[in-house]
Amino acid sequence: MTDKGFQYSILASGSSGNSFYVESEKKRILVDAGLSGKKIESLLAEIDRSAKDLDAIFVTHEHKDHIHGVGVLARKYNLDIYANQETWDAMEGHLGKITTDQKHVFEMGKTLTFGDLDIESYGVSHDAAAPQFYRFMKDQKSFVMLTDTGYVSDRLAGVIENADAYLIESNHDIEILRSGRYPWSLKQRILSDKGHLSNEDGAETMIRTLGNQTKKIYLGHLSKENNIKELAHMTMVNNLAQADLAVGHDFQVLDTSPDQASPLTWI
Repeated sequence: MTDKGFQYSILASGSSGNSFYVESEKKRILVDAGLSGKKIESLLAEIDRSAKDLDAIFVTHEHKDHIHGVGVLARKYNLDIYANQETWDAMEGHLGKITTDQKHVFEMGKTLTFGDLDIESYGVSHDAAAPQFYRFMKDQKSFVMLTDTGYVSDRLAGVIENADAYLIESNHDIEILRSGRYPWSLKQRILSDKGHLSNEDGAETMIRTLGNQTKKIYLGHLSKENNIKELAHMTMVNNLAQADLAVGHDFQVLDTSPDQASPLTWI
């Protein structure tokens, strides 16, 4: 593994739980562990990896579908946990006992060198204490994670532009959500600037941010209730094609699963 970038797998992405795996020559990392510890272990086994080899868990925000298994895994494997201070405060009482030496503060808008990886944090617009996501960088390669946000500002679009691969939120189809059985207050929350990106929002974000280096776009955090995988995929592909972007030629649009790991992939 020299000058080849790094490997990744989207272990799970959806409204029921989220976890992302990154591996370089020197480090093995989880971003979020929003399923049970046992399920995370089985997802890692799908890509022939083990939680005992992990170095750390990076947390995006305190919602249960992102932290459900964090405490269990951290205790079992003595893992370091990284989150900003506001997220640490919000997670208080939800992780169980975490020793002081396992707790690390990684503030928003900073770049952390972690072994041979550079990890950039950036804030998003979501109804959590201080939600932040991450861009992983090595050997001029980068992977951007962007889910759990109600909108993408011009500033954030500039921060995340021209990555080699993206995990972008395609949470809901607006019409399915509006006509669905959710109470109006929850529909308003999802549709708000502090909610989630719709299929159209995700596509519009990609039109603004992808570049010549971009090779893969993964559609993430799909709602079980308010989306259909094929519809999310079609919306992204059609909108990119209408913007004269060579989808399927210059880059691929790929689906994720809420309970099945994507193949371990080099970037």
